[in-house]
Amino acid sequence: MQKDDCFFLGSITKLFGFKGEVVIFIDSDEPEKYANLDAVFVETGGKLIPYFVERTDLRNKSNQLTVKFQDINSDDQAQHLLSRDLYLPLSLLPPLTGDAFYFHEIEGYSVKDHVKGPIGKVLQVLDYPGNPLFEIEFEGKQILIPVKDEFIEKTDRENQVIYLKAPPGLIDIYLDES
Repeated sequence: MQKDDCFFLGSITKLFGFKGEVVIFIDSDEPEKYANLDAVFVETGGKLIPYFVERTDLRNKSNQLTVKFQDINSDDQAQHLLSRDLYLPLSLLPPLTGDAFYFHEIEGYSVKDHVKGPIGKVLQVLDYPGNPLFEIEFEGKQILIPVKDEFIEKTDRENQVIYLKAPPGLIDIYLDES
């Protein structure tokens, strides 16, 4: 499995108990969707290694999941998993409808602003905590626009276009020659 074929699920944050269980931070608004995992890919040395799950326990409606992996039966065995990132295949992402989108899915989409018209293509979404940003390339210039529902008018998947209503003056900051 290649990393490009996967999405980031979360990270192993700490040991739990003394029988090889670990706590995973799930990077999702809906961690309960991942409460019954069969397997995950653990990034080790730049490669994704499959680990099969024996059991899971979602911890108190939080983004933490306690996991017992098959064949990991002690803290010593689990220790090497700490701080490792976890991935799942893109095919496991539930399909989104309407204007909702996954950040990776809109790379390359054209962007049209309500006032400015076409302003370029999405290079990527910079996923800063609490403030993700569209990184848009327009004629060699970078435009950063917050990924906020109030700025997104429509997502046209068929034509790969995102329609925005950016705050007045925001785009001009990036396009001014001064």
